Amino acid sequence: MLQNNNPRLTRNNFDLLRLLFAGTVGLVHSYELSGYQQLGWIVSILSSAVAVKAFFVVSGFLIFMSFERSSSLGSYARKRIRRIYPAYFTVVMLCAIFLVAVSSKSIGDYFSLAWIKYLVANLAFLNFLQPTLPGVFETNKIAAVNGALWTLKIEAMFYLAVPLFVLLMRRFSRLPILILVYCSSVAYAVLFAAVAARTGSGAYVELGRQLPGQLSYFMAGAALYYFLPLFERRIEYFLLAAALILAANMSYPLPLLEPFALATVVVFFGLFLYVGNFGKYGDFSYGFYILHFPVIQLVLHAEWFRESPWYFLLAVMLITTICAIAMWHLVEKRFLLRSSHYLAATTLSGKNATDRELNTDAAR
Repeated sequence: MLQNNNPRLTRNNFDLLRLLFAGTVGLVHSYELSGYQQLGWIVSILSSAVAVKAFFVVSGFLIFMSFERSSSLGSYARKRIRRIYPAYFTVVMLCAIFLVAVSSKSIGDYFSLAWIKYLVANLAFLNFLQPTLPGVFETNKIAAVNGALWTLKIEAMFYLAVPLFVLLMRRFSRLPILILVYCSSVAYAVLFAAVAARTGSGAYVELGRQLPGQLSYFMAGAALYYFLPLFERRIEYFLLAAALILAANMSYPLPLLEPFALATVVVFFGLFLYVGNFGKYGDFSYGFYILHFPVIQLVLHAEWFRESPWYFLLAVMLITTICAIAMWHLVEKRFLLRSSHYLAATTLSGKNATDRELNTDAAR
């Protein structure tokens, strides 16, 4: 029986974790795109790859819960679209229209077939088909407008797959389906990693990290949602096993175990050690994630703080945060349902605000 009334599902740290993961990706990309050696410490202690995987874990936990709590398939679909697409559409359109100001092309050459291709591909979550705009960021290290959007394609496909997975779990048995999908995802990722190592082709690396290569993290999060009572009863054993696996994985890769071990740690910090109702301020993590890349590119293009990498980093994080807050208030929250946890949290106070049902319209 699903534990939808579990108090840990209404008092959790998932909002805070997602913001920390988005911030991690922003910090790593600030170093990778700028190449400033003074910022090299970032990648020595932080990993954008791990942060993205952790995003998928949180998404798996919350999106399966969202589907189980939805009154119909249509209700589920409306929540997913309302949560992810308005801000995504806004970012793509803002970049497509206003980056003409920094393009080396004339207005006529900018608004060309390549511009239309960028618009259509990106609005359809197919960023890889046309990641650049005419004459934009040509002098930067890479010319991609928003390289972070590749995960949104995977996230959207996760959303589409959830009803099918739940149908299979209801028709057959939950655990075997979870294990089968999880193991198939790991096998896919391992296969493409092996082919990439043998051929030296980066194309196989990219294919390996696409769907279904990331599905193991999503399904690990789902498994911990469905078997949350077991997780709570045996939390110390789960954590010990996860710590040992992740430690060993740094020297001896354990691809079959690593996704679930990471999910164990992420869900533990999400559900235990509660630090407060962070969602009462709004959910800025999504806006931060989809905005940080073009902000970094713009700051680099303008050559701001070229001689001061620390000021560059501070400027990027501050501008992105301000833009994310604006995105939340001007776009995102306007499309949420009235029952949304975030809307309730900003209009209610004290105990009433923290006791409202968790909004599961989350996660990239």
